[in-house]
Amino acid sequence: MSEIRDVVIIGSGPAGLTAAIYAGRANLSPLVIEGEPSSTSDQPGGQLMLTTDVENFPGFPEGVMGPELMSNFRSQAQKFGAEFITEKVTTVNFANRPFEINVGNNKHLARSVIISTGAQSLMLNIPNESRLIGHGLSTCATCDGFFFRDQEIAVVGGGDSALEEAIFLTRFASKVYLIHRRDELRASKIMQERAFQNPKLEFLWNNEVTQINGDQKLDGIILNNTVTSEKLDLKIQGLFIAIGHRPNTDLFKGHLELKDNGYLVTLPDSSRTAIDGVFACGDVQDDYYRQAITAAGSGCMAAIDAERWLEEHGH
Repeated sequence: MSEIRDVVIIGSGPAGLTAAIYAGRANLSPLVIEGEPSSTSDQPGGQLMLTTDVENFPGFPEGVMGPELMSNFRSQAQKFGAEFITEKVTTVNFANRPFEINVGNNKHLARSVIISTGAQSLMLNIPNESRLIGHGLSTCATCDGFFFRDQEIAVVGGGDSALEEAIFLTRFASKVYLIHRRDELRASKIMQERAFQNPKLEFLWNNEVTQINGDQKLDGIILNNTVTSEKLDLKIQGLFIAIGHRPNTDLFKGHLELKDNGYLVTLPDSSRTAIDGVFACGDVQDDYYRQAITAAGSGCMAAIDAERWLEEHGH
C-alpha cells in the first residue's frame, strides 16, 4: 500500500514551487511531480526555463536568468522538505479518496492535490524558433518589451492579445509591425480602433512568417504573402508571437471543470476547484495575467487553501 501524502503538487513552475515552499513550511512534506525535461508542454520549472533575462521579478534589481530563478525556487522548496519526482503524471483519479495520481506504473495517493501544470504559448513551428526564444524572439510583451527600446519589432497574430501586445510595445519600440495572415482581424472593434489610430503601428496583411533569421540572436524574418506569394525580407530586432496560449489541462479533462478555452475553473478569489481537496494555481487556471509573479502568488494561495482544508478535515 502506497504512503498517503498530505499534498501532491503536479507541476513545478513558479506556482507549483511556491506552493511547495509554503506546504513544506507548514510541515506537509509535499511531493512535487515536476514533469519531464524532454517535454515542451510539461517542462520542469515551467516557461521561465526558456527565458533568459527576467527583469520584472521583485528582488532582482539587476535581473536574473529564468533557469537560475527557478533553480532557486526549487532549492528553497527542497530546504523545507519538498520531495521531487522528475517524471510526467500519466493519469489521475479524483473520484476516490485518497486521490490517485499515476506516474507510469507507480501510484501515488494524496489527501489533497495542487495542480500547477501551467500553459504553453502556441508557436509558429518553423526552424530557429525554439533556439531563438529569449534571444530576440518572445511570447510575452509585458515581460520583454523593455529590451526593445527604440528598435523595430513585429508581432504575429490577429486577436485581442496580439493587438494588446502590439499597442503595449509601441511604448518602447520605434516601430511595430503587426503581421496577420488574413486581411481582417479577429480582435474586438475597440481594440482594432485603438490599433489603427496608433502612429507607430504598421499592418502587414495577408502575410505569414516563413523564416526566422539569426544565429546567436534574431536578425530579421522572411514573410510570404498568402495572396501574391511575394517574399518580404523584414529587418527587425524583435519578434513577438501572439497567436494564443494552450493550458496543459489534457490530464484533467473529464475530471475537473474547464472553461471554454480549456483553462481550469477555480472558485472566485480562491484556488479551490469543484472537487473538494483539489486546488489549482498559476497559468493552468489564469488566462488573464500569465506572469511569474502572479503564478507564484496563486501558488501561495493554493498551499494555504490546502493546509486549511486538511486542518478542517482532521489531518
